[in-house]
Amino acid sequence: MKQTKILLGEEHIPKAWYNIMADMPNPPAPPLHPGSQKPLVGSDLAAIFPSAIIEQEVTDKRWVEIPEEVREIYRLWRPSPLFRAHRLEQALGTPARIYYKYEGVSPAGSHKTNTAIPQAFYNKRDGIKRLATETGAGQWGTALSLACSYFGLECMIYMVKISFTQKPYRRSLMEVWGANVIPSPSQQTNAGRKILADNPDSPGSLGIAISEAVEDAASRADTNYALGSVLNHVLLHQTVIGLEAKEQLASVGEYPDFIIGCCGGGSNFAGLSFPFLYDKIHGKQMRVIAIEPAACPTLTRGKYTYDYGDTAALTPLVKMYTLGHDFIPPGIHAGGLRYHGDSPLVSQLYHEGIIEAQAPVQKGVFEAAMLFARTEGILPAPESAHAIRGAIDAAMECKSAGEDKTILFCLSGHGHFDLTAYDAYLSGKIEDYQYTEEDLAKGLSTVPKITSSF
Repeated sequence: MKQTKILLGEEHIPKAWYNIMADMPNPPAPPLHPGSQKPLVGSDLAAIFPSAIIEQEVTDKRWVEIPEEVREIYRLWRPSPLFRAHRLEQALGTPARIYYKYEGVSPAGSHKTNTAIPQAFYNKRDGIKRLATETGAGQWGTALSLACSYFGLECMIYMVKISFTQKPYRRSLMEVWGANVIPSPSQQTNAGRKILADNPDSPGSLGIAISEAVEDAASRADTNYALGSVLNHVLLHQTVIGLEAKEQLASVGEYPDFIIGCCGGGSNFAGLSFPFLYDKIHGKQMRVIAIEPAACPTLTRGKYTYDYGDTAALTPLVKMYTLGHDFIPPGIHAGGLRYHGDSPLVSQLYHEGIIEAQAPVQKGVFEAAMLFARTEGILPAPESAHAIRGAIDAAMECKSAGEDKTILFCLSGHGHFDLTAYDAYLSGKIEDYQYTEEDLAKGLSTVPKITSSF
């Protein structure tokens, strides 16, 4: 019989996260203070992050130990399964072998729980009582509300308004786990009130929601801020995905020629790819591809420069590919991929040519999702469907060339709360949106000029 599931026992849960900063060819550009534009120091972040997170954000140690309290909770779903997509391969008629690492088995239904648990743990250990955050499609808000329930923390979530409307059941699940969820922009913060005064019908954006959450956290001594993507410590926590996948593939004598992940802020893509990029940096040949929406083409059409991580310019300036911190994305259903920027680490790897990026249109992504659901049986989240689109395109490339290469992608979450999107696709209401040159110029016009030298 063909092997479909490749499983590891709980004793194989990684004992340390992998930090790619130890192996990057060039050191990352430093984040800058939003006021002085001088490089940040750890104390600048102490108002919103616990001490361990600040240390993890800047460390260049290759391995960072995972606390046993975190590994104990990881045991609920880790190691996650690796699947061989036999039926998808057959439907495509490709000689390629397609594997996918499935993160939808976590209690919250996505990879986001891998970082929510340690972030809640470290905040609890430092005496914090309450966490504030933003969420787009809801995967991160769901994961953090679960993590806060485990550690007895209050959870305040600013959910991008368009997703608050499109995905009501993700909001319901957050509330089941005790979170307070409100649509952003809101009347709760100065940042939200300013946006609503200028545009009462604003659909919101991750940049706006981040502004609200950071303002909330900075204004209360009992509250810290938690982020689900972009920053170094978040990508670090996600490397359990790639570390497990590496061991699982080795157990069946495989190594990927293609590594593919969807990319919004970059955490799921990085979590899968970074442990393999260690090998590429040291000479191994492979293609590592980030897939983003054509409607939010940060890597493929953005500018590599310093920009704020939020709309109100409250957060540090980081060097990344950006569409401009005032960017308001169209209301595509892949809400988790609508951020104006990308992780500084992912951005630098792309800028230096170590990884690639592609930006398919929305209809093509849903076509891939439907084929996957009808062959493999798992309903993918619209974000995950971007990785499926990339994997199918790679498989068809192998078919054209007659090459039996190995493809690995991350199915970062299930789509059980995304059926409104599938209803829209099945009824012909899904539209493709191409980001125009006018949109690009308008967004990039707000990128700040860096006047200080460092």
